[in-house]
Amino acid sequence: SGRTGDGGGAPRPLYMDVQATTPLDPRVLDSMLPYLTAYYGNPHSRTHAYGWESEAAMEKARQQVADLIGADSREIIFTSGATESNNMAIKGVARFYKSRKKHIITTQTEHKCVLDSCRSLETEGFRVTYLPVKKNGLIDLKELEAAFQLDTSLVSVMTVNNEIGVKQPIHDIGEICRARKVFFHTDAAQAIGKIPMDVNNMKIDLMSISGHKIYGPKGVGALYVRRRPRVRLEPLQSGGGQERGLRSGTVPTPLAVGLGAACEVAQQEMEYDHKRISQLAERLITKIMSEVPDVVMNGDQEHRYPGCINLSFAYVEGESLLMALKDVALSSGSACTSASLEPSYVLRAIGTDEDLAHSSIRFGIGRFTTEEEVDYTVQKCIQHVKRLREMSPLWEMVQDGIDLKSIKWTQH
Repeated sequence: SGRTGDGGGAPRPLYMDVQATTPLDPRVLDSMLPYLTAYYGNPHSRTHAYGWESEAAMEKARQQVADLIGADSREIIFTSGATESNNMAIKGVARFYKSRKKHIITTQTEHKCVLDSCRSLETEGFRVTYLPVKKNGLIDLKELEAAFQLDTSLVSVMTVNNEIGVKQPIHDIGEICRARKVFFHTDAAQAIGKIPMDVNNMKIDLMSISGHKIYGPKGVGALYVRRRPRVRLEPLQSGGGQERGLRSGTVPTPLAVGLGAACEVAQQEMEYDHKRISQLAERLITKIMSEVPDVVMNGDQEHRYPGCINLSFAYVEGESLLMALKDVALSSGSACTSASLEPSYVLRAIGTDEDLAHSSIRFGIGRFTTEEEVDYTVQKCIQHVKRLREMSPLWEMVQDGIDLKSIKWTQH
């Protein structure tokens, strides 16, 4: 069940962390291989067949990406991944329109690269509104409407959150932005290929896409940039003017081909994957909740992508639980911030108590997750939560009916 050994060592843990990255779909690898070996031309070489065949492959991939989101292929810019796409979209739009517009709106639960792009713009004299989210992780559309200023140039709100899986009301946000003639950017790295996305229907002007979150290769992504009404960006990277002058540098054909193939496979499999993942998620949640009391599911129950499940196990330290579950690859937050012992800022934004935030685990269910893997994870999880709680004096006090909030802990 995916637990392959490394020759002579221990079996590797089974993988339940698809929000961090996904394995390469074998169909994607097949499409890439020829461009890693025989067809190695530079796609921008115009004078020979090596260039032409690479260019044709690159343009086919561009079309495959566009088809997945209902865009025109000319609106797809290849990048190194969603981090670069987010930086390009936010800094690019802000700087292009800066003579007239100096205000940006985003949310407190965005991916770090969006928040950091906004922070860096603040040092350049832009003003940023960081919208709070409600307890369920969703923004309040009334607060969004109230946040607009006369010189707002961009609203950036992620589609599916990478830690708690909640899905923002993208369609409504698109309508609100279009009515005010403000550009709308969404970081859709966790949504693309998993839920239907249509840039015209949702009135999205810029969208960030990542290859390695959709069973494609690492190191490649895309930025959708609308042509009508036209969005102008100041490029981050200067050079030979590739990608419509927005992103200079040779497009890595094998990676672009891989991203295109991943998008096409995702389009074919989306309905099937979503149904299957929903059933497995339901199985995981029901089994854990029926066996273990005091488990909280973080984020809205309805408006969510089912493959991302974030549970808090009261009175258990999340790190201890992760250590105990060493034969399952899980995480307590995003890979990007997992080195710090600070509780997740996403959980803090939804008002999770500090202690509960520290007891949270994220379970990722993906295209290749099996029922056996889910059952194994559930069984181990139940076993270790019970064991860790039995060792916890807090758990004992709660069983004795003591309200922990009423205790005055002495400082030594």
